[in-house]
Amino acid sequence: MWLTYKYILRGIVAILFATMLFSCQNGLNEARKFDGNRVEPLTIGEGVNLFYTDSGKVKANLRSPKMLDFTNQQFAYREFPNGVEVDFFNEKQEKTTIVADYGIVYNQTDLIDLRGNVKVVTSDTTILNAQQLYWDQARSWVFTDKKYNIQMNNGALNDGEGFDANENFDKFISRSNIGVQYLDESEQ
Repeated sequence: MWLTYKYILRGIVAILFATMLFSCQNGLNEARKFDGNRVEPLTIGEGVNLFYTDSGKVKANLRSPKMLDFTNQQFAYREFPNGVEVDFFNEKQEKTTIVADYGIVYNQTDLIDLRGNVKVVTSDTTILNAQQLYWDQARSWVFTDKKYNIQMNNGALNDGEGFDANENFDKFISRSNIGVQYLDESEQ
């Protein structure tokens, strides 16, 4: 009888051991799958200060404490999680500055998403403040669905929610706003 219990006990232990072994293997495979789906940046840049030049002239200068490069992903992008500041220079070397708490650049669509205390100061002194701003580089168009305020170079003020504009802000379409506008009657 003791011999029978001994074989039964050994059988139970063997079954438990085999079950644990296979369950651990399954857990390891699941962990590997999870790790394989993890999105990691290709590179991480600290204290980034990039210049873009064309024909020997500086066209843009981008500064950021940190840049995460995800161009290794199917939908490539670069992320600026700790803020970004960019100076753009036109043909006359006049500067427009954009500052935001967060930024992401989508390579395939040429779309830039800026978030948190976005401020744009153009070379003609137009000042735009928004919580989020999209910039379509391919179409030279900026837009948002969030609240914003803008002070045009002629002194006009506009507080609203949602707008579309060209990047020079001389074509500005607001969805809803309150403000003070100045009209030049000589242009009519």
